[in-house]
Amino acid sequence: MKKDEPRSTLAGSRKEGEEPAEERMEDWFRDSVTSEFEEGEVVHGRVVHVGTSEVLVDVGYKSEGTIPIEEFHRHGTLPKVGDEIEVYLEAKEDSEGLIVLSKDKADKIKVWDAITQAHEKGLPVEGRVVEVVKGGLAVDVGVKAFLPGSQVDLRPVKNLAGMVGQSIRAKVIKLNRRRGNVVLSRRSVLEEEREEKKKHTLEVLSEGMVLTGTVKNITDYGAFIDLGGIDGLLHVTDMSWGRVGHPSEIFQVGDQVEVVVLHFDRETGRVSLGYKQKSSDPWERVERTYAAGTKARGRVVSLTNYGAFVELEPGVEGLVHVSEMSWTRRVRHPSKLVNVGDEVEVIVLDVNRAAKRISLGMKQVEPDPWATIEERYKPGTRVLGKVRNLTDFGAFVELEPGVDGLLHISDMSWTRSVGHPSEVLKKGQELETLILNLDRENKRISLGLKQIQPDPWATVAQRFPMGSRVTGKVVRLTDFGAFVELEPGVDGLLHISQMSNRPIGRPDEIVSVGDELTLLVIRVDSNERRIGLSLKELAHAIEPPKVGDERTTHGRRGKKGKHRDDYEYDDDN
Repeated sequence: MKKDEPRSTLAGSRKEGEEPAEERMEDWFRDSVTSEFEEGEVVHGRVVHVGTSEVLVDVGYKSEGTIPIEEFHRHGTLPKVGDEIEVYLEAKEDSEGLIVLSKDKADKIKVWDAITQAHEKGLPVEGRVVEVVKGGLAVDVGVKAFLPGSQVDLRPVKNLAGMVGQSIRAKVIKLNRRRGNVVLSRRSVLEEEREEKKKHTLEVLSEGMVLTGTVKNITDYGAFIDLGGIDGLLHVTDMSWGRVGHPSEIFQVGDQVEVVVLHFDRETGRVSLGYKQKSSDPWERVERTYAAGTKARGRVVSLTNYGAFVELEPGVEGLVHVSEMSWTRRVRHPSKLVNVGDEVEVIVLDVNRAAKRISLGMKQVEPDPWATIEERYKPGTRVLGKVRNLTDFGAFVELEPGVDGLLHISDMSWTRSVGHPSEVLKKGQELETLILNLDRENKRISLGLKQIQPDPWATVAQRFPMGSRVTGKVVRLTDFGAFVELEPGVDGLLHISQMSNRPIGRPDEIVSVGDELTLLVIRVDSNERRIGLSLKELAHAIEPPKVGDERTTHGRRGKKGKHRDDYEYDDDN
């Protein structure tokens, strides 16, 4: 029998060219006598038959052995006839006289041998993380091994579950083959790799070179970059030519970044890195790019009490002062007009490259409406506007976008004493006013509402002459008298001394609010807008003359007598 021919325990007819069955049986017997097979060993065999339930393997013994096909299914692939495989010899003969083989046990022995050899020589083994267990991870390295949490990485790993399914390399730090215990350390492999990388990095590192590293950690003052076994500090001031509030605005842990070595101290191993240095400083060309008068567009990046900083390009920012935001509005805080993130159009007012300062203006983008204000608004003309804001002293009326006029509280009514503008006006109200005054330089327009109507006090002396009788209603009482409305907007004062000939303590002893009275006008002052009224003088004027009265010596018209205001009276009045 040739060595490569398959053996079989099944009897069959002799084929042409084959040895007689008796000769083959003799060869098997001779081979089995000379072979030194021991149970519990791993031996080499050749697949001679692949069935539906088992695989027949010739190991050079007097009979073939069978292996359940499930043992091969667990490994994912079935063998082919003629394949050389290693198997475990469990028994030389079973009840049917066949040897008992196992592929699983052979593989496990091989794994244990490999693990043992790796442990003895300090070599890493490869495995796959299968689950999180108490205190660490379970790793399949052919057998289930334990990877303590402290040995997973160079730094503590907060989320061990994130490693499930990953393939890793680790060293065997403890081994008990009899109990089947294997303890691994991935950290030791990473430490060796880091030392190798560090050695190589230190050999090639030099100032000015550009390297690619990984962001390892972020702090308030910068980011630590792993360059390959050695960490370098990328300070926040070296991240961008522009403003950086916090390193996390630009980088995240795990990012791959290209950096420039600014400084390297071989003795201490400290490395200073730069990111912005990969490009030229934009301020070197700022005078050409942003000359005074240039219109530009930028993004508001921060606000202060005195203005807004606008980024014109990465690394170049300018300040729009609050005084340069609006031609017409008095801006107390920039947040009244813009917010962080807004895109705005600006005009470059001034550039100082040495100090890295650019002054910008927003209002200069539009023409100053006050430059031609005198052409559109002249004193004495009537204008329509909308009440934009109310204050204690008046109302601001918008005449056109960017142009407001002030309607002072004193110019709201000829007759009413207005305590607050809200008594007369409402915010958003459409209103016609008269331009009283215009000051282009100080950007002020004075408006009048009462001037739209004639001043009723201008002709009050003609309508209510002294000595005339008038009728009015008491509208208000005070300690010193009563105010009587003679017509809408025109009140007269009936002083307490003019209410009666007899002494009185309070005005309400004589009159009440709402009383209709006929009174005598005893004083008119148009300039001070005052009318004096008298109740007792009217009574003197209409009472019958008494004997001995001075007025009887002058007929129906009396002359100057002893009365308080020393006026002449006419009984017909």
